[in-house]
Amino acid sequence: MDVLLNNFDGLFLANLQPGDYVGFTFFIGSMAMAAATVFFFVQMSQVSGKWKDSMLVSGLITFIAAVHYYYMRDFWAENQMSPTEFRYIDWILTVPLMCVEFYLILRAFGAKASLLWKMIFYSLLMLVAGYLGETVFRDQSPLWGFISTIGYVMIAYEVWFGSAKQLASGSNDPVLQKAFSTLGWFIFAGWAIYPIGYMTIETGWLAGMIPGNAMDIIYNIGDAVNKIGFGLVIYTLAISKTQHA
Repeated sequence: MDVLLNNFDGLFLANLQPGDYVGFTFFIGSMAMAAATVFFFVQMSQVSGKWKDSMLVSGLITFIAAVHYYYMRDFWAENQMSPTEFRYIDWILTVPLMCVEFYLILRAFGAKASLLWKMIFYSLLMLVAGYLGETVFRDQSPLWGFISTIGYVMIAYEVWFGSAKQLASGSNDPVLQKAFSTLGWFIFAGWAIYPIGYMTIETGWLAGMIPGNAMDIIYNIGDAVNKIGFGLVIYTLAISKTQHA
């Protein structure tokens, strides 16, 4: 019986040590993402038909993140190491889905499938190059970081100046335009923490300037703010459009 109880505790309770602020944010992140997932899925029933897809994607983003944060918090508690592989698995699934959201909200205003695939391609370029530079080709991290930044810049360009921006501006819908602008700021400012974190690795341009543990805290808080905040903007837009339909 004691063995079973110990296994049960080990399954649900990672060993969070006093003063472990990184582990604390991993726990907060996993619970916040899980709570947001429940909220977004429940709210699907409160929005009109075409907005259900957007709410579903918002819920999938936080659901995927919640599952990964559950594993990341245990990995950290056991090894006291940054769970780089888990992070990139999370990002390579959730970031393209965040790009899908732009297509979904602009679909009614003429967005083509080409916009969707273009933004997904840019996001994968950003993430795959970042992963290679942080793991496989760590000695060449500045080069891979540069390639990764191209993907990020292209996404930001589409949102702020490219075809996505033109569709939003041409919609003559102030509610959509405000939501689109807010999502654009998430891309520009919220995502900026990730390249900064990348440059703090040993071979990066900012190596030694920010402790590794501090970057994990920043990543964890940033993930929660970006993913949940992104979904809440979509939810606000969906509810507003449903009420005024």
